[in-house]
Amino acid sequence: MSERCWYVVHTKPNEELRAAQHLSRQRFSVYLPRYTATRRHARKTDTVIRPLFPRYLFIALDLARDRWRSIQSTFGVVGLVMSGDAPVPLPAQALEAIRAREDVRGCVKLGLAAGLNIGSEVKLLEGIFADHSGVLDRIADERRVAVLVQLLGRQVRVFVNAENVSAA
Repeated sequence: MSERCWYVVHTKPNEELRAAQHLSRQRFSVYLPRYTATRRHARKTDTVIRPLFPRYLFIALDLARDRWRSIQSTFGVVGLVMSGDAPVPLPAQALEAIRAREDVRGCVKLGLAAGLNIGSEVKLLEGIFADHSGVLDRIADERRVAVLVQLLGRQVRVFVNAENVSAA
């Protein structure tokens, strides 16, 4: 007796939503994690929703009961992530961790590591300021933070990727 597991679907470029819609129409349970991003173009700033994993989405299947081979020929889909002739199951806790970070709109909240807040002492891990210490000044957007770093006798605000900051 088998049970439903989550699997990874590889999609065509920029067709994650199309693939998810077509798979849902085929009565599959689909999960497409997304996040909000700030887009700047021509002096205009707006917020867009983007896939958390570009070109990938997740699908729940019972390989013994579901007609999973039809997924391979669905619009927007390249195929399932396979090992030999069988799809590779995802650990259940992987999707639970992603879903735990969703906000009320269903978008995954990205950001700082646990325990970091505005005013926290931080250390920069990569880039030209690697190994410098500073104070977390503000969160610029979903991916970048501003850190106040001591340079040449004064504090300078530098913007870095949030993943390149750790507690000091």
